[in-house]
Amino acid sequence: MATEIRVPTLGESVTEATVGQWFKQAGDAVTADEPLVELETDKVTVEVPAPASGVLSEIVVKAGDTVAVGSVLGAIADGDGKVKPAPVKAAAAAPQPGPAPVKPSELPKPAKMQPAALEREPSPREEVSDSGNGNGAGTVTAEMPPSPAARKYLAETGLSPASVVGSGRRGQVLKQDVLAQAGAAPSGAVATAAASLLAREPKPKAPPAPRPPITPQDETREERVRMTRLRQTIAKRLKEAQDTAAMLTTFNDVDMSAVMQLRREYREAFEKKHGVKLGLMGLFVKACVQALKDIPAVNAEIDGTDIIYKNYYHIGVAVGTERGLVVPVLRDADRMSVAEIDMAIADFGKRAREGKLGLEEMQGGTFTISNGGVYGSLLSTPILNAPQSGILGMHRIEERAVVRDGQIVARPMMYLALSYDHRLVDGKEAVTFLVQVKEAIEDPKRLVLDL
Repeated sequence: MATEIRVPTLGESVTEATVGQWFKQAGDAVTADEPLVELETDKVTVEVPAPASGVLSEIVVKAGDTVAVGSVLGAIADGDGKVKPAPVKAAAAAPQPGPAPVKPSELPKPAKMQPAALEREPSPREEVSDSGNGNGAGTVTAEMPPSPAARKYLAETGLSPASVVGSGRRGQVLKQDVLAQAGAAPSGAVATAAASLLAREPKPKAPPAPRPPITPQDETREERVRMTRLRQTIAKRLKEAQDTAAMLTTFNDVDMSAVMQLRREYREAFEKKHGVKLGLMGLFVKACVQALKDIPAVNAEIDGTDIIYKNYYHIGVAVGTERGLVVPVLRDADRMSVAEIDMAIADFGKRAREGKLGLEEMQGGTFTISNGGVYGSLLSTPILNAPQSGILGMHRIEERAVVRDGQIVARPMMYLALSYDHRLVDGKEAVTFLVQVKEAIEDPKRLVLDL
């Protein structure tokens, strides 16, 4: 008997994935829990293990196909791949001599089987439709009320639910059914209301402009590659953030002298005790958490006409991988030490590059930090990670001439950028937040004293 390979539950709000690659070919022997196929979701890459041992007898979907949660990917048959034909022939031949020893008295009687089958045939849907108008739309509508949107439009148009034939499940009246019926109604109050409703319906977006033609010489030197689901999601979410939020960026610079000195003094002792290097991210996370407590709007989000203030601090840390950018979340970062933060970030980076981050580890962030300095970025304007209201951009450290006590001196300086949603965060709050981060980094003792 074959065992089906199905798409597992992929996490909250994830309903489909793209088949990345198969690790086995049809006919290969497999063992239980052995990785068989790689699926790419909007956020992570998931390996689907073999549900049983046997032979990969069938591959239903190929690499690049889109599959829904619960759909069949393939099948595993019993056996080891070498003796598979023999059992099949034996099984096919077994029924041939079977009828000879069977006595007629032992055969099931058809007359007794028919009532049992009939008793199971009717379903609630069929019983309701029998008393209707032949297609189930009459009385089913009475038991299946119109959808909320349909009820609203019925009230505005003055139509009766009984006068509209529903196209939904079990004959439920949907919004489009009301609009269709209202559009076909005679002129008068109903027609006027229908025209008003149709005018309010969102117009379909125009398709994107076709790619301009290129010369044959250039065409041979191009390569067309399909975007991964992760890259598609990144593009979609970044564009949505720009279209939705009133995004603005404020800048400041920070003198990294004190932090650099702190790292020089305690680097060896810190690494010896905790097994991880003393980096910058742990200090910046602590500085941001402290500032978020003082400026709660930066840690909040907009939900319709409400503002949700979050009294917890889940800090997302942007990590670049070969597949794209992912943002694992440090949950309750206010309760973590600098060492715990550095160890968690190091673990995130390692598992992100291996594609082993879980979906739950990248959900629920309230604020994000992106360190473009590791790639040499001097200055940037980071894009919000919706629905969050703030993101801090770090950049490279370089020696720059600054004035200290009337003297021009060279100091290790870093530009900081805070992008924020101006719908929720005022300019004063954004600037104050960034200044507090700057002051905490320039004087790390403030982090210890909670100042």
